[in-house]
Amino acid sequence: MEKRSFSIAGHRTSIALEPDFWQGLEAMAAARQLSLAGLIREIDESRTTTNLSSAVRLAVLAWYRDGASRQI
Repeated sequence: MEKRSFSIAGHRTSIALEPDFWQGLEAMAAARQLSLAGLIREIDESRTTTNLSSAVRLAVLAWYRDGASRQI
């Protein structure tokens, strides 16, 4: 697990993710031309789960799943 801190909606928060999820999140942010903080803010604003780390994992999973389905 790797922990990183961000300012989201005016407050500091930390997210602990496995390195593979950080890599996926960085790829997702680059593809959307967003900073990591900007992408995490979007995920935070649209999440349906109470845990931000879980919401980030689900967003990365969905991004890869949706991309893979377009390649079939």
